[in-house]
Amino acid sequence: MYDWVVLWEWVEIAARWLHVITAIAWIGSSFYFIALDLGLHRDRNLASGADGEEWQVHGGGFYHIQKYLVAPREMPDHLVWFKWESYATWLSGFAMLILVYYLGAEFYLIDPAVMDLSVWQAVAISLASLAFGWVAYTTLCRVFVNANQTVLMVALFLVLVGMSWFYTQVFSGRAALLHLGAFTASIMSGNVFFVIMPNQRIVVADLKAGRKPDPKYGKIAKQRSTHNNYLTLPVVFLMLSNHYPLIFATEWNWVIASLVFLMGVTIRHWFNTKHARKGNPHWTWGVTVILFLVIAWLSTAPMRTAEGEAMSRKALIYASTTGFQDVVGIVQGRCSMCHAAQPAWEGLFWPPKGVVLETEAQIAQEARRIYLQAGVTHAMPPGNLSWMEPEERAAIVRWFRAAGAEDPA
Repeated sequence: MYDWVVLWEWVEIAARWLHVITAIAWIGSSFYFIALDLGLHRDRNLASGADGEEWQVHGGGFYHIQKYLVAPREMPDHLVWFKWESYATWLSGFAMLILVYYLGAEFYLIDPAVMDLSVWQAVAISLASLAFGWVAYTTLCRVFVNANQTVLMVALFLVLVGMSWFYTQVFSGRAALLHLGAFTASIMSGNVFFVIMPNQRIVVADLKAGRKPDPKYGKIAKQRSTHNNYLTLPVVFLMLSNHYPLIFATEWNWVIASLVFLMGVTIRHWFNTKHARKGNPHWTWGVTVILFLVIAWLSTAPMRTAEGEAMSRKALIYASTTGFQDVVGIVQGRCSMCHAAQPAWEGLFWPPKGVVLETEAQIAQEARRIYLQAGVTHAMPPGNLSWMEPEERAAIVRWFRAAGAEDPA
């Protein structure tokens, strides 16, 4: 019968899969509609009064698409709304934040070497920062509503740089970059929920009432949609960053995160220019490569330890449980040649996933991973290259379950 850790792992897997599915749906529709809008032929005098049209072929059929700048003369009988992709992505992502970083705050959110926070303090900072992100962003949009939109984007970039630095001063490196992604994704979903959808509802209500809709609502919605277009790629990068210590576990992780936003702009600019038939700006690829090389160079700075020598309350329980010293010997003998600050295994230049297992404090702090990766499953060591014996795996399982009995939370 599965124990609580294995069941919890499957809950996380289900939530993560749901998040990936909904994110694909949202990002896919966002990319398609931006490309469609930019590629519309607007030089044709259409009898329907539409602003532009496009013919497309897909799946063995042809599609004739027209866009109305404000709204058609009459409300169609059936209107498809694109909103749940965004809502479901944010909700499933927030569920992941709760499951992994809030309920596992002592392991994944808090790094005593960065800031010694209690769980409630770390969670409060996280929630407050996400709320601040939306307030700061929408305030900037209102302040710069009539300004050059490039000025607005620069202001937003400065906010993101500031948050990149802030998160690395309060959370673990992994949690810091994940939170920056959540911060940005919350802005994007907020655009859909608080601006784009309400504005579209106003237009629909005007049409139903026989009034001519004000074009400003469509203009504002288009502005926010464009911002989402440029923020999408950095968010994807940041959400994947927790798998790569060279991104999150370096001294310059906040600078790396900031540069990722610039790469998102250069890549999207190339696609947007191509879709709008305004040329082929190859310079964007050159700039993107340079930014990527700078990021790779910054990643070689000394790596942060994932956790300091100070142990959390749960880690102290694992360290004081019967069988811990046996597990320390097993891990140091079978795992530490790779999971070390300076790996001894040929070809490794940094510890896999940023996990260091050299000291008792580090081993206690990574108890859950050790249990899942080397106890319940045989994922580690990879290919069992260090010949971990079945009896040793059983010892890891006994130790972890004994500790869990002392602290089931």
